[in-house]
Amino acid sequence: MARPSNIIITILNVLTLAMAILAIGFSMWLQIHPGNSSLCQKVLHKPLLYVGLALFVVSLLGLIGSCCRLSFFMWLYSAVLFLMILGLICFTIFTIIVTNKGVGKVLSKRGVQEYRLGDYSRWLQNFVVNAENWDEIKSCLVDVNFCRNIDTGKPPEFYQKGLPPIQSGCCKPPAYCGFESKNATFWTMPETGPAVPDADCRTWSNVQTQLCFDCQSCKTAFLDNIKKEWKTLAIINTCILVLVIAVYSVGCCALRNNRRSKGYAKHRGGYL
Repeated sequence: MARPSNIIITILNVLTLAMAILAIGFSMWLQIHPGNSSLCQKVLHKPLLYVGLALFVVSLLGLIGSCCRLSFFMWLYSAVLFLMILGLICFTIFTIIVTNKGVGKVLSKRGVQEYRLGDYSRWLQNFVVNAENWDEIKSCLVDVNFCRNIDTGKPPEFYQKGLPPIQSGCCKPPAYCGFESKNATFWTMPETGPAVPDADCRTWSNVQTQLCFDCQSCKTAFLDNIKKEWKTLAIINTCILVLVIAVYSVGCCALRNNRRSKGYAKHRGGYL
């Protein structure tokens, strides 16, 4: 008779196996049909494939160990879950550390936030906004027409409505440049030049595929968005950690049941 712990492990691993197959299938679809997927979707190809393969292997180990009552596979399954627990703990601590520096400054009497790279941890600066990664991020922003959904109107209306920080940093020149607006994404430089000799003022372009995507203000606004998402991710990781610890505990019970079943079978066989 199957014990409750074995049944729970089997059900959980059937669900994760289905999720793994979906992840692998979608990543393969992105690879086979590159013309039907955007650049942002293509970026998901490798992470989805790796996560799908990892889930597939772990689920397979759990299914074989629980259904066939093979202690060796349950040992492997438990060992992998234990490594996952350690990894989740380390990653959660890491996300808290790298997102703990920097707060955006609100411009006086305006509803937009502008940022400086120095407000963020050096790891985020080096990893996210390096040349290779930023080119992919920038191409993704262009691909989804990121700046086209800004409300039209005069500059005071932009500030009163309050642009999201990433749109403020990437879709318009910094306010301190003193540019004049023709519409949401078209700004002209005064004849006397920018109000301050800042690199972002010179980087701004009215070409809709360039805008301020190479500006420091865009990169720092993007880092601020990542910081907020990673703080949320840390909370989600904590919930996942609790779930994995629960599954690990059930897996240990299933492993103990398998060993007891083998011991009982050997003991019974000795009397036959």
